[in-house]
Amino acid sequence: MLGLWNLFLPHSLPSHLPRELSPSVHLSNREYGILCETMGRSILAPEACNCSAPDTGNMEVLLKFGTKEQQQRWLVPLLDGTIRSSFLMTEPDVASSDATNIETKLTKICAENGKVVYVLNGKKWWSTGAMDPRCKFALVLARMDYTHPSCKANRTEPLGKQAQDRKHSDHTVILVPIDTPGVHLARALTVFGYDDAPHGHAEVHLKDVQLDAASLILGEGRGFEIAQSRLGPGRVHHCMRAVGQAARCFEHMMERALGRETFGKHLWKHGMTQEMIADSAADLEAARLLTLSCAADIDEKGAKGARDKIAMIKFAVAELAHRVVDRAVQVFGGAGVSEDFPMARLLAGLRTLRIADGPDAVHKRTLALLEVKKALHRISLDSRSRL
Repeated sequence: MLGLWNLFLPHSLPSHLPRELSPSVHLSNREYGILCETMGRSILAPEACNCSAPDTGNMEVLLKFGTKEQQQRWLVPLLDGTIRSSFLMTEPDVASSDATNIETKLTKICAENGKVVYVLNGKKWWSTGAMDPRCKFALVLARMDYTHPSCKANRTEPLGKQAQDRKHSDHTVILVPIDTPGVHLARALTVFGYDDAPHGHAEVHLKDVQLDAASLILGEGRGFEIAQSRLGPGRVHHCMRAVGQAARCFEHMMERALGRETFGKHLWKHGMTQEMIADSAADLEAARLLTLSCAADIDEKGAKGARDKIAMIKFAVAELAHRVVDRAVQVFGGAGVSEDFPMARLLAGLRTLRIADGPDAVHKRTLALLEVKKALHRISLDSRSRL
């Protein structure tokens, strides 16, 4: 064993889980971010280290919020790499960039004997990993529905911070085995023509899927709390892998510029190529340092304290990395858009990153509001100091 397994986990596993599945070393978010850049250079590397999305986020959710039974049945084989998973949030019929729009219903039915059944109905798409034949379960974000006659006096009030904002306490995360009756993989989705097999993205239809209370993650109304918990470190992982992809393409671009000639001189001697080389080197370093700065803030302040930089890297790094790969395509010419080199596929993936986990506009809005809040606080302090 090389000791490169489950390194995204910052701590040892609880005592009731197999000790051998714990990471060999405990890395900070910043340290693991550096590793993510290296893994980003190969499409195989994340899975070879059992650090693939969405499995890492799902493992973190089960580790933080899952019951011991859920952990034994689902987390252990995920940590062992023998199964895969999916996360079902985005929907085809609503603008899912505003997660409060999610319409998939989780209807609560209360039997006279006290037993509770939950019935899931809705459509999801861009369900990463659902097409993988090894995918055994999905975590599904759904809106609670208490309209069944048996449920009028049996609503469970949300707990904690979710109770403060009703709009964000209507949703629940529930664990759904893929082989549950009513779960239908309607179709595989392509990204700019690529099917991303064997992992793949799917449209999933959920029709009268019956589940018990043991399938709930954390409880009713805690969906947004769970969804947000898996996004902070995960965005560092995505962004540093994007840096690794861009760095690989930059190296290809340099080899091409040094080895090919046009109009009697090497490509690198042309002013336009020199400009692309310089811009790409600067963009790469900016993307790398910004993401590592965000990771360091998460280590120091936690994900909530680093919300500004988490939002910042999500739109900025995807754009910076995309520009580097786009320039590499330009230097390669026709070969750059072929399957002989990695640029075309990576360009498609990086463009997708500007939509996945929330589009650029959402993160820019978040960052702008946080900066306005900082400015108002600073102005208030300045005003008091003058009194």
